[in-house]
Amino acid sequence: MRKTSILKLNIMVAVALSLANTAQAQNANRTIVSVERQANQLEIKTNDGRYVLKPYSDKIIETSFIPVTESFNPASHAVVLQPSPVKTSFRETASSIQYVAGDISVTITRSPLQLAYAYKGKPLLSEKNGYSKTADAEVLDFNLDATEALYGGGARALGMNRRGNRLPLYNKAHYGYEERSEQMNFAMPMVFSSKMYGLHFDNAAIGQLDLDSKKNNVLAYETISGRKTYHVIAGDSWADIVSNYTSLTGRQPLPPRWTFGNFASRFGYHTEAEARSILDKFRAEKIPVDAIIFDLYWFGKDIKGTMGNLEFDRDSFPNPRGMMADFAQQGIKTILITEPFVLTTSKKWQEAVDKNVLATDKQGKPFTYDFYFGNTGLIDIFNPPAQDWFWAIYKDLKNQGVAGWWGDLGEPEVHPPALQHKTGSADELHNIYGHNWVRLIAEGYHKEYPDERPFILMRSGYSGSQRYGMIPWSGDVNRSWGGLRSQPEIALQMGMQGMAYMHSDLGGFAGANLDDELYARWLQYGVFQPVFRPHAQEEVASEPVLREPRTRALAKAAIELRYRLLPYNYTLAFDNNQQGLPFMRPLFYAEPDKTFLQNAADTYLWGDSFLVHPVLHAGQKEAIVYFPAHHHWFDFYTGQLYRGGTSQAVSVEADHIPVFVRAGAFIPMTGPIQNTRDYSASALELHYYHDATVRRASGKLYDDDGVTAQAFEKGAYSLLRFNSTVKGRQLDISFSAQQGRLMPASDRTIKLLVHGIRSKPAQVLSQKQSLPFVWDEQKQLLSVDVHWQKNTVHHLNVQLSH
Repeated sequence: MRKTSILKLNIMVAVALSLANTAQAQNANRTIVSVERQANQLEIKTNDGRYVLKPYSDKIIETSFIPVTESFNPASHAVVLQPSPVKTSFRETASSIQYVAGDISVTITRSPLQLAYAYKGKPLLSEKNGYSKTADAEVLDFNLDATEALYGGGARALGMNRRGNRLPLYNKAHYGYEERSEQMNFAMPMVFSSKMYGLHFDNAAIGQLDLDSKKNNVLAYETISGRKTYHVIAGDSWADIVSNYTSLTGRQPLPPRWTFGNFASRFGYHTEAEARSILDKFRAEKIPVDAIIFDLYWFGKDIKGTMGNLEFDRDSFPNPRGMMADFAQQGIKTILITEPFVLTTSKKWQEAVDKNVLATDKQGKPFTYDFYFGNTGLIDIFNPPAQDWFWAIYKDLKNQGVAGWWGDLGEPEVHPPALQHKTGSADELHNIYGHNWVRLIAEGYHKEYPDERPFILMRSGYSGSQRYGMIPWSGDVNRSWGGLRSQPEIALQMGMQGMAYMHSDLGGFAGANLDDELYARWLQYGVFQPVFRPHAQEEVASEPVLREPRTRALAKAAIELRYRLLPYNYTLAFDNNQQGLPFMRPLFYAEPDKTFLQNAADTYLWGDSFLVHPVLHAGQKEAIVYFPAHHHWFDFYTGQLYRGGTSQAVSVEADHIPVFVRAGAFIPMTGPIQNTRDYSASALELHYYHDATVRRASGKLYDDDGVTAQAFEKGAYSLLRFNSTVKGRQLDISFSAQQGRLMPASDRTIKLLVHGIRSKPAQVLSQKQSLPFVWDEQKQLLSVDVHWQKNTVHHLNVQLSH
């Protein structure tokens, strides 16, 4: 071994030993019996079971404890990454064992028995008691530093730093929540720490995640049964850590491009005529729209008693094929709600019984019970005959013209503990019901429509649900300012946990609250969240076309901006697909060392180029905005420049929320369009935000046909790259293109808009030829029309006056 490697190992061991010795380990009765080092793992036999440590990469290690009374269950519902070869080293002493796998080191103290983890010599965490068992649960617990902030646990409204809370790991709807919700539709058994690590518990059974609720610096995972397996995930930045986590549990496939358009939706459209009239209004008002969503009235006239029909009610929808074909001709996609409940009063009840579709009692009979919608059974999503039956319904509806799916009540909303599934009890499988439901649809498409991207909207899932293309939303939020205030936190937290498409019912869902200011502010925020979908109970209209003129105009402006940002947003989707990067990112992504940012959710990053401050209070006239250091920031609307690393007061205008662009950013945009099918990357606006302090900058745009599954992997894409360099008074901008083998190159027309040009340039050269330009002194904006020929690198030179 080289001297440098020995030195590195000794440093990592010393630090880990220090961590282990200073942490409090209480369970002195646990002892090591033997240690066996294998090619790809380390096994430690103890008096009460055995530990298996398995590296997945140089930044991810899995630890499993198997009690003496159990055998190891290798099946994971979350993990898809195959362990890669990692360089390991091993050292035993009288007092400890040191195991180094890549950049992660594990120190196992012999007495009292304790595991401690470090990354590149930096202590991360350590087990406290390790494994223990109480009358109610099996427990894994860990020591915390006194000051570390904790994130994760799924979708909750608790404040960004969730330390101090005890969180139920049980997916459960919370109707009409506002600023605080301890339990929601999407519980996830994972934690991120401000010390820059992730801790993922790989077990589906219900339980609790205690984030130091007793104020004794202890993090505890409690479960009723199942695997005692966890992953320690490290990295050099937040982007790195989240990328590593999504490599472990799977990356989100690109959805169809129309996902980034506007949706017409409410609870709900009762008839075909009503749906047609709404779309007619969008067209008349020239408000862009890409999809219409049908809530439960598509299969029945009443809310109660009809769930499980799963076919169009022909009185209300006499010609669904014709209706959906007409909508498709207009570029409008049809999305249907489906639920996993089959009521005893539904048309398909007897068929579901006869075909062994339903979850059962312990005697094997369909388990029936009452809930809000009627007396019901539950589709056993874990039973192959039920899977086949359910998929056949989806396939038939798709062949009629349905373009997307909404899976509702998938916690499941009511899931009695006595109910039995094919592969386990309700409590053992509850948290992965939605996960397996989305998997059913995704795998059905992969098998039968392999070239098509599914759209799957669901409100409940599990670790790794993103790999099946699940698009989650934040449930039945109250239509109030309190409801709005909780939304950025929920989306930011879920983006860190792999579910980057978390979004809200824009305008709020629950309650008949007519508040035009709230509605406008929620939609303005919606421009900078992953999915733009106004939706609400129908007592107050959710559609902008039905609001009063001033509010309708504000909503229209927000929707038009959303469409103009399509090239930028679609590129964010590509980055999420390739690297796991969320759309919405907390400010501590940019400055992880700033403790005052650990609880910030009122301002966030949209990609790496936008800084967004939603207006979350009625009548707000001014906002205090923190501008992340390392860059200056331009006001997106006025061009005013703000210095990075400062907090400043900004005025709040009625027609937009405060939005800023990072100096050195390239923002690709498109001109006005009414539907995403009208979009083409052959004609673009490219905004560059010039600041003399940024000597070099780069950006990109991803483009494909918007519909083909795995277009990038198949080579059916273009990747445009933009670069800038400042030397003295010369600003050089270049465009280059990477073409997939199945994507023909094309000429492009680019309107280049360079912000921050304080005086009129002496000249602009394109490929060394003088080019006409327009300079707006008031806006400090340079405009140049560029014709970019295919298969060339295009160079532009701006000769600055000063």
